[in-house]
Amino acid sequence: MANPTIKDRRPPLTPAGQGKGVWLGTLEQGANLLQDTTPLRGFDVYVVGFHCAKGRPEMQMEAHHYCRVVNDDLLQCVIFDGNTRDANLIGIEYIVSERVFDPLPEEEKDYWHPHNYEVLSGQLAAPGLPDAAEKAFLRLLLNSYGKTWHTWHTGRHDGEPGTDLPRGEPTLMWSFNRDGECDESLEQDRNTAMNLDTQAKHEQRQSFVDLAHPQRGVDTMADDFTGTTPIPGVVDVRHRGSATD
Repeated sequence: MANPTIKDRRPPLTPAGQGKGVWLGTLEQGANLLQDTTPLRGFDVYVVGFHCAKGRPEMQMEAHHYCRVVNDDLLQCVIFDGNTRDANLIGIEYIVSERVFDPLPEEEKDYWHPHNYEVLSGQLAAPGLPDAAEKAFLRLLLNSYGKTWHTWHTGRHDGEPGTDLPRGEPTLMWSFNRDGECDESLEQDRNTAMNLDTQAKHEQRQSFVDLAHPQRGVDTMADDFTGTTPIPGVVDVRHRGSATD
């Protein structure tokens, strides 16, 4: 499901290696005719946002999620660095509802980031959906949590280079939770390329604020950034009852 406004936008880098060759082309043709790709069916929910590495605020990137709704409490997503045919697979994310998250062991919860800022700020978008449909879908993600691992940092569309192959261990990713945490140039580059308006989406979602619950992990990286501003509805559970007005 490519957004037509960025059909010619390329991923941040071209992977290492040369051409597909005759043997791989032949294999692909055989797979098209004979092999079943059933597990890939249903990954048709598309949202785009931003991730940063947990504890590494300088490592930020655009993240294009293609998700399958398993049930009302679980989504499984594959993450790419773009939404074109040559986009690179860079990670995975599991999204669970508050109902599933709350009973998890405390040590397990450290792997899961909160989503309320991404929803309420307008950063997270579902390109191609009408505003009403996008708003309804994002409402379902309110109060949810994500467990995200990136295996490949391919760089950023606004210019920072990545590596030509996946290297090292997977990186646990985190969410932004205050205005000013995501690099302005990164967000602006995406918004320009995809014709998105974060501020307009933020205003459209203000009706969600009273539905937002305090979440674990909102303040996990608070000290890693400076000059940031909290927004209404995004509160750490440690400060329950002191929401920003």
